[in-house]
Amino acid sequence: MLYAIIGEDMPASLEQRLVSRPAHLARLAELDATGRLVLGGPFPAIDSPDPGPAGFSGSLIVAEFDSLAAAQDWADADPYCAAGVYARVTVRPFRQVFPRS
Repeated sequence: MLYAIIGEDMPASLEQRLVSRPAHLARLAELDATGRLVLGGPFPAIDSPDPGPAGFSGSLIVAEFDSLAAAQDWADADPYCAAGVYARVTVRPFRQVFPRS
């Protein structure tokens, strides 16, 4: 089943985000390599694809996991959590309607 993982950034966490980004992306690459990643990316803090020093307000990942518990465990182990980037992470079941798969 698909799950949406929504991470909400702590204020002023851009530096921690940039430092831990390579490890965060490596985990996403593993999901992608196994065909389980549907999409992932950050929410710019301002209306711009490159927010510069304004940074980001969080991230969205939609991926396939065996269960809600497995998705939550994966999210809890994210390097952004360990680095203090995320203030909160929400994991919810997700049903993809579009685009049709």
